[in-house]
Amino acid sequence: MSLKNKIQLITYPDSLGGNLPELHYVLRKYLSKAIGGVHLLPFYPSSADRGFAPMTYDEVDPKFGTWVDVEKIGKDFDLVIDFMVNHVSRQSEFFQDYIQNGPDSEYADMFLSFDKLSHEGWIDDKDLEKVYTRKPRPPYLTLERPDGTLEKIWCTFDYEQIDLDYESPKTREVMRRFLIRLARSRPKMIRLDAVGYTTVEIGTDCFFVEPKIWEYLAWFDDYAGAFETQILPEVHKHYSYQAKLARKGYWCYDFSLPMLVLHALYSGTGQRLKSWLRKCPRKQITTLDTHDGIGVVDVQDLMSEDEIRVTIDELYEKGSNVKRIYSQSQYNNLDIYQINCTYYSALGCNDNAYLAARAVQFFSPGIPQVYYVGLLAGENDIELVEKTRLGRNINRHNYTLEEIKETIRKPVVQRLLKLMEFRNSYPAFSGEFKVLKTPLNRIHLQWTHKKYTATVKIDLKTFGVEISYTDPVASRTVDYFV
Repeated sequence: MSLKNKIQLITYPDSLGGNLPELHYVLRKYLSKAIGGVHLLPFYPSSADRGFAPMTYDEVDPKFGTWVDVEKIGKDFDLVIDFMVNHVSRQSEFFQDYIQNGPDSEYADMFLSFDKLSHEGWIDDKDLEKVYTRKPRPPYLTLERPDGTLEKIWCTFDYEQIDLDYESPKTREVMRRFLIRLARSRPKMIRLDAVGYTTVEIGTDCFFVEPKIWEYLAWFDDYAGAFETQILPEVHKHYSYQAKLARKGYWCYDFSLPMLVLHALYSGTGQRLKSWLRKCPRKQITTLDTHDGIGVVDVQDLMSEDEIRVTIDELYEKGSNVKRIYSQSQYNNLDIYQINCTYYSALGCNDNAYLAARAVQFFSPGIPQVYYVGLLAGENDIELVEKTRLGRNINRHNYTLEEIKETIRKPVVQRLLKLMEFRNSYPAFSGEFKVLKTPLNRIHLQWTHKKYTATVKIDLKTFGVEISYTDPVASRTVDYFV
């Protein structure tokens, strides 16, 4: 069951319509030609982080629908689903049993207490400071049991997301059962969310620690692969981690592309972007926007520190009322390496600039993913941010069926859909990729397969986009402006 080389949509189960059946309707009604796959964000019962604090994988949250609804979407589109390998919910039966029964719990060995991590039961502050957490706090919580005793437990994300110990046979038993259950639903791909945080070794940064990470990835791949399901490790850090995954034959993400494209369109120069496209992995998933913010850490050493700073400043200047505090603790966002903003707003809601960015993405190596807000050219939802005090909600507007019917007609959305349909249907994109030589203010990307050639020419200053492609049947070249 190989993935189609077609654009995938990223969406929550209740973001395009109010549930899975309504989402399925939207996909078939409006997007059957524009997408070939759907990355369905977590639809399991969860206690926090909009699905990313799972209590179980055996159920679909009833407010979204049922497993039948998920599988029906999977019959019409390549389905990508999430497996939060690093943690489970604090409210899960596993951790609740551990809270009540402590060391006597049958699930006690699943979790990383300081007593397990250190013979002395404590960890030096210097070792804690080494840990890569992406959040400006120590990587643990202090648990108070019903009898009043206290215990420190490893916790690198939200306090509702408790880390798991993959050296524990009990963890392997529980997570193996869940993984087989998910793979048997026959998604084309399972994304291993936060997989880099599974390797906890005190004295290191506890992130993607080798060789342990390769053992864990092979373990996940073994169970998913038996059902012809591929795994997608989700790793947010220096771009070299994606290169390591690619060398081992795994799918990876191009999380560097969003900032590189913004830099190119803000500055009018494509040197950094073209350099990256010449060397980036080919077996990858490309994004400009996701359910999280626009990543910054991923472009270190691909852009200079000054270029990164200037790009961030420009983003806040153009970003349709986006404020720096929306990415900070005042709005409950402690991820210090991301900026909360829709991609359309980041480009000043300029239709041509936005289409130029998407053209770069669709002509880049890999399978493109488009976030649902980006699909509809959504602007920053300031009202939702101020109402919820959650910075990431700036890019998480839920669209009703009536809103979708209206928004899909916007000229920028219609132009985007046309571009997506071309990317999905033209044969050249299964061939060879080239970055053509151009002046600094232009970027030309080309794909060739047998008699088919497609070339996009983008002016980074005017945002003009022209696509030329061969029509072998009519023996002619066709040009159109996006």
